[in-house]
Amino acid sequence: MYRAPLRELRFVLEELLGIGTLSAYPAYADYSDELGTSILEEAGRFAADVLAPLNHTGDVEGAHWSAEGVRSPAGFKDAYRRFAEGGWPQLGADSRFGGQRVPQALSSAVQEILASANLSFNLCPMLTHGAAHALARCGSETQQRLFLPKMISGEWSGTMVLTEPSAGSDLGQIRTRAAREGDHYRLFGQKIFITWGEHDFTDNILHMVLARIDGAPAGTRGISMFIVPKVLVAPDGSLTERNQVRCVSIEHKLGIHASPTCVMEFGHDLGAVGYLVGEPNHGLEYMFVMMNTARLAVGVEGYAVGERAFQQAAEYARTRLQGKPPAARAPGPAPIVEHPDVRRMLLTMKSCTEASRALSFYAGTQLDLGEHHPDAKARTAALERGELLIPIVKGWCTETGNDTAAIGIQVHGGMGFVEETGAAQYLRDVRITTIYEGTTGIQSNDLIGRKLGRDQGAAMRALVTDMRRELQALETPAAAGQVRDAALQAVERLERATHALLTGMAENPAHGFAVSVPYLKLCGLVVGGWLLAKSAAIAARGLRGEDRTFYHAKIRTAHFYATHVLPAAAGLAQVVEAGASSVLETDAECI
Repeated sequence: MYRAPLRELRFVLEELLGIGTLSAYPAYADYSDELGTSILEEAGRFAADVLAPLNHTGDVEGAHWSAEGVRSPAGFKDAYRRFAEGGWPQLGADSRFGGQRVPQALSSAVQEILASANLSFNLCPMLTHGAAHALARCGSETQQRLFLPKMISGEWSGTMVLTEPSAGSDLGQIRTRAAREGDHYRLFGQKIFITWGEHDFTDNILHMVLARIDGAPAGTRGISMFIVPKVLVAPDGSLTERNQVRCVSIEHKLGIHASPTCVMEFGHDLGAVGYLVGEPNHGLEYMFVMMNTARLAVGVEGYAVGERAFQQAAEYARTRLQGKPPAARAPGPAPIVEHPDVRRMLLTMKSCTEASRALSFYAGTQLDLGEHHPDAKARTAALERGELLIPIVKGWCTETGNDTAAIGIQVHGGMGFVEETGAAQYLRDVRITTIYEGTTGIQSNDLIGRKLGRDQGAAMRALVTDMRRELQALETPAAAGQVRDAALQAVERLERATHALLTGMAENPAHGFAVSVPYLKLCGLVVGGWLLAKSAAIAARGLRGEDRTFYHAKIRTAHFYATHVLPAAAGLAQVVEAGASSVLETDAECI
C-alpha cells in the first residue's frame, strides 16, 4: 500500500524552502501554502486509490501491441480518464491555455506522488507536460492556439521523439528527413525508444520530432523540430484523417512494462505531415527546453520509486518476525526492524530519499526565481543555479533511487528476490531513470562541460559560498550541530575538488570527463547534506510543539546521513582530484 508522505512534502515546501513567499510574484499571486496542501492531499488520494492498485497488475499484464495500435493494461485507460477529469494535466501548465500556474517545487511534489504510485502511468502525462512547455516557449501563435489547449486539458498527449537505430545519444547522426511541401513538411524515417508513442488514452498524440530538412547542414547544426500529429487537425481544431505515423512494434523491457516503448515509423509512403517549430536548424535548442523539463521530472521519478521501495521495506521490517537482536529483552523472534543492520539499511533509504527530495524541490524553486524574481541580477543568478542543478538532480537522484530500490530487496531478504512481494518491480522499474533523457555520464558531461565550462565554475563557487555561509550561521543543538559540522566539511571537499577539476581541465579537457560522474555524485551528496543540515536546524526548533515526533525523526535521519552517507564525499573528492590519470593512461586494449 502506498501513502503519499504528505507531512514530509509540506516540511520541504513550506518550512525548508518557504515557497509560499512566491505568492508575492504576479505569476503566483493566487498561490498559498493552504492551496498547496489541498493539492497534495488530493494527489495523494488519487495516487493511493486509483494509480497504486494498477502498479502491479500493469507490470504483470504489460502493454499490448497489434497492427491497429497499442492497448494499455486493464484499468489504465479509465485511470487516465479520471486523471484528466480531475484537472491534473493543467497543474503547472501555461495559464494562457487553460493551465494552473503553481510553483515548480509543488509540481515536482505531485510528480513524486504519481511516480511513486505508478511510474509507468506517470511517464505519459510527464512527457505531455514537457512537450506543451516546449511548444509554449518555442511554437508559433497558431500552433499554440491549435494544440496547447487540448494538451493541457489532457484530451491529447505528447511525446519526445529523438532517438534512431543509428543515432542514440549522438543526435548529430539523425537521418530522419523532412521535405518542404507548402506550409508544412513531409517526414520520412524511423525512431526508437519512444515512450507512450502509441496508446489508447487519447484521440490524438502530438509527436515532437527531430528531423533534418533536405539540404540542411550535417551534424547537430542541421536539426529542426516538428510537430507531427497522429491524427491531422483542421484549422478549427477538429480531427480529420490519420497521419502517416504508426507504431511498428513495442520493446520487451526489464521494467515499466505497462508503459509502451515504441518503434515509430514516419512516412512509409507519402510522408508524415509535420509542422516546423520555430526556425529551421534550431531543433536541438528547442528540444532542450523540453528535455530540461523532463530531466528534472525524471530525477524526481528516480527517488520517487525509492520512496515507494522504502515504504514497503519499512512495513515489511515492522511485521517480519525473524531472529533475536543483540539487545532484545523479550523472548522469541523480534521484528527485523529491531536488528541494527536492518535499521541501518532503512535509514539509508530514508535519508537518501529525503536528501534527493530536498535537492529536487530546491532546484525547481531556483528555476521559479530565475523566471519571476523582480530583480534582473537575482533572476540571472537563480536561473544559472537552477540550470547548474538540473544534471545533478537527474543524475544523482536517479542513481540514489536505484541504490534505494536495491537495498529494499535486501531488507526483504530472499523474499525480495521473488516477484510476489513486489520489491523486485521497483528495482526493475527505476533502472530506466538513470538512462532516460541522457545517461548519468551524459548528465555529468553536461555538468562539467556546459554548466561549469560556460562560466569557469562561477555558479558552482557561488553555490559553495552560499552553503558555507548558511551552515556557519545555523544555531543548532548537539545532534543537529553534528550534522552542520559534517556538512561544512563536505562543502570544503567539494570546493577543493571543483578547483582541482577546473585546473585539470584547463590542462587537458579529457581530465574532467574521466571523473565527471564521481564529481556529479559528490555534488549531489554535498548539496543534499547542506539541505538536510538546514532541515535538522529547523526541526530542532519544533521539538517542543505538537509535531515533536516528526521533528525528532527529521533530526535523527539527518544525523544518520551525516555519519553514514556524507562521509562518502571524501572518497569521491579524492577520485575527482587524483583519479583521472588511471582512466586516461589505460589503453582500450587493456580493458
